[in-house]
Amino acid sequence: MSSRIILSPGVIANDSDIAHGVRVLRRRCPVMRRIHDATGDPPLRLGAKGFRGLVEIVVSQQVLAAAADTIFARTEKVLRPLTPERVLKATEVELRSCGLSGPKIKALHHVAQAITEDQLNFRRLHRADDLIVHRDLTAISGIGPWSADIYLMFCMGRTDSWAAGDLALQLALQRAMDLASKPDAAACLALAEQWRPYRAVAARLLWAFYSLPKAPQSASTKPRIAAKRQ
Repeated sequence: MSSRIILSPGVIANDSDIAHGVRVLRRRCPVMRRIHDATGDPPLRLGAKGFRGLVEIVVSQQVLAAAADTIFARTEKVLRPLTPERVLKATEVELRSCGLSGPKIKALHHVAQAITEDQLNFRRLHRADDLIVHRDLTAISGIGPWSADIYLMFCMGRTDSWAAGDLALQLALQRAMDLASKPDAAACLALAEQWRPYRAVAARLLWAFYSLPKAPQSASTKPRIAAKRQ
């Protein structure tokens, strides 16, 4: 990854921000115009910030939406209050009782430890450039590129964030652009260049398009706050 700093163009905070991005994309791109005609304005889908938001993303990795909701609700109940300190003090039995898998328990431990040791400071993180945020999050074991992208997009509301490795986005792109095969992460990233600096709005439109009745459905990729993938 390049070390060049690319400043985030803005933050999506409300439905008006989504509507503005949609208007820009409609003017620029016939594919986005056609998708928007079919879906209307996509939902805002902003999640919690900080530790709670990151826990929710970890829980959401590679599971169905309903299962993720159940596991997260159980995690909040068992580990009340849901803090880094409480996670680190929790026993293996407690964490397993939430429905958390071994890898997710390890990821939550790594996140909690990074916070308590001030390696991960959300106040600093939320003032940082997108690339720095991505770098700092993926430096934590168990937080992969998808999780960092989703945190940027839905917890921080960064306007130009984009989850190139998301399977639902790749499938939506294949269908929307009538591609012969599903684009991989590199191709997905390249295709999205045309939608800067509103790639997060384009992603929301594509997820809405993916969810239309005729769109291909995959149990592991239908988005909750986003698709389920690390």
